[in-house]
Amino acid sequence: MSDTRNGTVPEIPAGTDGHDVVVVGGGAAGLNAALVLARACRRVAVVDAGQPRNAPAARMGGFLSRDGMAPAALLETGRAELAGYGVDLLDARVDHIEPAPSPRGPAFDVHLAGGPALRARRVVVATGLRDGLPELPGLAERWGRDVLHCPYCHGYEVRDRPLGVLGTHPGAVHQALLLRQWSADVVLLAHTLELSADDRARLAARGVRVVEGELKRVVVTDDRLRGVELADGTAVPREAVFLFPRAVPRDALLFGLACERDAQGWVTTDRTGRTSVPGVWAVGNVADPRAQVVTAAGAGAAAAFALNHDLVDEDVEHALAAA
Repeated sequence: MSDTRNGTVPEIPAGTDGHDVVVVGGGAAGLNAALVLARACRRVAVVDAGQPRNAPAARMGGFLSRDGMAPAALLETGRAELAGYGVDLLDARVDHIEPAPSPRGPAFDVHLAGGPALRARRVVVATGLRDGLPELPGLAERWGRDVLHCPYCHGYEVRDRPLGVLGTHPGAVHQALLLRQWSADVVLLAHTLELSADDRARLAARGVRVVEGELKRVVVTDDRLRGVELADGTAVPREAVFLFPRAVPRDALLFGLACERDAQGWVTTDRTGRTSVPGVWAVGNVADPRAQVVTAAGAGAAAAFALNHDLVDEDVEHALAAA
């Protein structure tokens, strides 16, 4: 099939105008939702634009039986499993989703960018998020390599090394306190972060040193992070640095459907990922910025269970009406 990521229209397999479920997003959440639904004998399509959040990372951590696996390998394995169940896998972008007329219950037209629309009884949005990074020279190029975010994902691989935490987010203090679990040499690079007396006391008690001064750039030589340079020219040697990125959910499809948001602007869902719009589920990082790969996969499964029960209820009601 062709790929709208390269500017062409995907070739839709014959008969895909009537899916039970269209899953938008082919990360761990979307693929696991599709797997459970396919095993429930539902007609499923997965539309994926090929922008996984963890693409820069070399490996995953904390996923039982998949610990250390490359993120791309997990997705490749998952897609192969889905193909074995007859799931339609489309490399494409979804432009928008709109409600469609249906005598049975909720239905949607999932419009592909530059291509046709897929009709679905239910929709799972698993489009993830992107990490908004501070504008610091050299930082973005090292993201997911030795400029990191999650200690639980990457801390073990950099344990016992000199680590730094960039003071670019209010959560940096907690992140530094947490990272002390993995290394005895952790510094908080204060940058523009204002630290309270309580913050400083807690950091000192934990053995975390505070380095004052604004950051100028990330120092890289021979394709390895060597540390950071401050605005006054001071070099702070570090082998890895952590930061809190700004989580930017890819949620335009959800709010195009008028799904409700919470006070922080994130889509509101129940524990299964069901949104305020009947027939629409949101799972993974698009709904939960803290979800790791294993968490997102579990959320996809939970959504699939609830969604399938919802379809069964609708099927029973329709059968009763017909009788």
